[in-house]
Amino acid sequence: MSANSFDARSTLQVGDESYEIFRLDKVEGSACLPYSLKVLLENLLRTEDGANITADHIRALGGWDSQAQPSQEIQFTPARVIMQDFTGVPCVVDLATMREAVKELGGDPAKINPLAPAELVIDHSVIADKFGTNDAFKQNVELEYGRNRERYQFLRWGQTAFDEFKVVPPGTGIVHQVNIEHLARVVMTRDGKAYPDTLVGTDSHTTMVNGLGVLGWGVGGIEAEAAMLGQPVSMLIPRVVGFKLTGELQPGTTATDLVLTITEMLRKHGVVGKFVEFYGEGVAATSLANRATIGNMSPEFGSTAAIFPIDDETLSYLRLTGRSEQQVALVEAYAKEQGLWLDPKAEPDFSEKLELDLSTVVPSIAGPKRPQDRIVLADAKSQFEQDVRAYVKDGGDVDEAIKESFPASDAPAVSNGVPSNPVEVTAPDGTTYTLDHGAVTVAAITSCTNTSNPYVMVAAALVAKKAVEKGLTRKPWVKTTLAPGSKVVTDYFEKAGLTPYLDKVGFNLVGYGCTTCIGNSGPLPEEVSKAVNEHDLAVTSVLSGNRNFEGRINPDVKMNYLASPPLVVAYALAGSMKVDITREALGYDQDNNPVFLKDIWPSEAEVNDVVANAIGEDMFSKSYSDVFAGDAQWQALPIPTGDTFEWDAESTYVRKPPYFEGMQMEPAPVEDITGARVLAKLGDSVTTDHISPAGAIKADTPAGKYLTEHGIERRDFNSYGSRRGNHEVMIRGTFANIRLRNQIAPGTEGGYTRDFTQEGGPVSFIYDASQNYQAAGIPLVVLAGKEYGSGSSRDWAAKGTALLGVKAVIAESYERIHRSNLIGMGVLPLQFPEGHTAESLGLTGEETFSVTGVTELNDGTTPRTVKVTTDTGVEFDAVVRIDTPGEADYYRNGGILQYVLRSLIRK
Repeated sequence: MSANSFDARSTLQVGDESYEIFRLDKVEGSACLPYSLKVLLENLLRTEDGANITADHIRALGGWDSQAQPSQEIQFTPARVIMQDFTGVPCVVDLATMREAVKELGGDPAKINPLAPAELVIDHSVIADKFGTNDAFKQNVELEYGRNRERYQFLRWGQTAFDEFKVVPPGTGIVHQVNIEHLARVVMTRDGKAYPDTLVGTDSHTTMVNGLGVLGWGVGGIEAEAAMLGQPVSMLIPRVVGFKLTGELQPGTTATDLVLTITEMLRKHGVVGKFVEFYGEGVAATSLANRATIGNMSPEFGSTAAIFPIDDETLSYLRLTGRSEQQVALVEAYAKEQGLWLDPKAEPDFSEKLELDLSTVVPSIAGPKRPQDRIVLADAKSQFEQDVRAYVKDGGDVDEAIKESFPASDAPAVSNGVPSNPVEVTAPDGTTYTLDHGAVTVAAITSCTNTSNPYVMVAAALVAKKAVEKGLTRKPWVKTTLAPGSKVVTDYFEKAGLTPYLDKVGFNLVGYGCTTCIGNSGPLPEEVSKAVNEHDLAVTSVLSGNRNFEGRINPDVKMNYLASPPLVVAYALAGSMKVDITREALGYDQDNNPVFLKDIWPSEAEVNDVVANAIGEDMFSKSYSDVFAGDAQWQALPIPTGDTFEWDAESTYVRKPPYFEGMQMEPAPVEDITGARVLAKLGDSVTTDHISPAGAIKADTPAGKYLTEHGIERRDFNSYGSRRGNHEVMIRGTFANIRLRNQIAPGTEGGYTRDFTQEGGPVSFIYDASQNYQAAGIPLVVLAGKEYGSGSSRDWAAKGTALLGVKAVIAESYERIHRSNLIGMGVLPLQFPEGHTAESLGLTGEETFSVTGVTELNDGTTPRTVKVTTDTGVEFDAVVRIDTPGEADYYRNGGILQYVLRSLIRK
């Protein structure tokens, strides 16, 4: 029960139903707050307990100073938690392990139970092994069940063992699309109360639901577990960036072009740790599908959330997707009563403001390795010709035909030549073709970002239709895949008669899941892979996803580009990034006439006509009518029973982790770090994919050797992502990304370091060196540059770091989620002093480090800085990035799970 210090408890009547609400207008200053902070304010009013959440906290939020730097800590209690299977399996593994730990410490295992609704969608496990055939989907699902049976049995057990925990089975859709189409409430009802739907999710793209006016963001799995167990999320009241939209998109531009433009703008502006809130008359002109696409890309901006207020467009979407009329009426009544309804003319008080005229957006792609590196489509060819030189040895030979097509004044890109290394390849059917740098080897319509948007999906299908009518198809070396985010997409393709055209250009359905965007692109055709690897070709992928980090998409593909679904089809037809698809022919028709992009690009009216006539509420109602039941294959999975899980000692997928071994009720005192060696010295923009890859497991790596030693055939290795329930695989896969460059092992690429427990510090696998350091009792540190840990909210990037024996990371700056996850695993995040880097301080990574002043935490305070010294005489004050008192409590306890466990036992 809320302490209700502001007498905010009231009643809202909607139709025949009456709901208890907490009125925002009872708090002075609430009317001036941005939308997102109003949602947080309601959260505090409803959960005020006089201890963790007090009247002072509520007053501080009501009196928010938009220009102040964040300093006031608040406790946010999300209404629900959402997970996907890669990050969700380790969550459920941890909950099962916590039940045993509670029992061993004399507590009640039943206390380990979600206190808020928790929903998990299995969407990350399907791999696009089979493609380009009508039965690709069926074959991929069968392979998925074969590989993941142990994990799926475990999740089915969790669904029966834990209250308030539901699982959406495989083959249904992508978590964020299922969330906006079905799971999101917008306004929650529980125990007679109505309040804003809020959530945290174990995937960074949880922010897609921000497009519906739902405040939520990605957190690490360990934070999500704590939220499930009733722990509020400790946070500082953030700065809020107002992003004003004006005008309307021009014909020929898509939501993808818009979101890549916004990503570039906000990355340049700097929004890490901030909320972004869209406002202005352009919001009313932005479809819900486009809002969701923008919200989805919040992690690529770097912001915590990227939210749109509720308006008539929100209600129309709720009706379209099959929500009840009572729910729609409640959303409207609640939003208007609480001042959460969009006023397009309002100019709220924001910390910072940006503005974009939608009419200025132009067709774009992004790459070759970061989402924020936007390229105007018309410049894509020339930009590729510059970028490719960084991906080939010695620049290769000059492609004279391309060189001659540009004037000499276009130096230096052209005067230095465009690398070319043409290789003749023989296909299985005996035909031959030439493969060169820039060849598009993967063209994937994939990812929640765009497959949730019917406008870009229909546009892609219409491009395919017009291409088929002109006699075009994909180039023979392009692996083409279609992986929608829900079954609704294939339903409206079928109803519109567009499926046959997608099939004819090779975009057959391969699965309902993330596939290529998460690294599950599957192998390239054998002859393509052989040519690429034997001749070191810099080939490319084009995908309609949100992530294109190095080494993520496919191990054979060096350069990766994000593009809208219709452009993915266009690049599959063109077959190369060396083709300027805005000016050059994509192919030739039956009469050998050139076919250009403009010849097959659908008009806005054509797209809108299909969307209006092919999509209806009945499709959503049918697709989600029994969404948690699963098919016969899911229901037939045998599962154990009981409150605690029966661990299989032979399992290579699900094993009991060591986090709670030897744990006592009282935490040991925090200690300074002495005599530490450097495990890795890394540059800028090291992502969680670099730290804990999700893709393929190579046979000659520690993880591959572990699986081989346990009798697993190479074909059954599956991916790192699928094996996150087994800490033994994941420790061995930490810092194992094939594109990682550890500067203390120059000349290497992948999971290598130097092992200074041995004479001369020979190059070694990171895992092997870690084992030697831990056996010798030597702590480890990691040195890094800017934006350390950017990308996915991958808790294994922190778990693996901790289990390798790393005690501290010293970086120039952090991405929010990873910094939080490090603390959650008992790893100390430190920051170089302003203006200093490892290089400016002369650090090579060969030093021995000591960190003193950490023990101040034992006194209940958090030091602002600690002293870092090395045996070479370097000394500096590192900034302690434990940002809130709550995070300090987690660190003192050795991690967030230990803190929660002790708290629950004491209750």
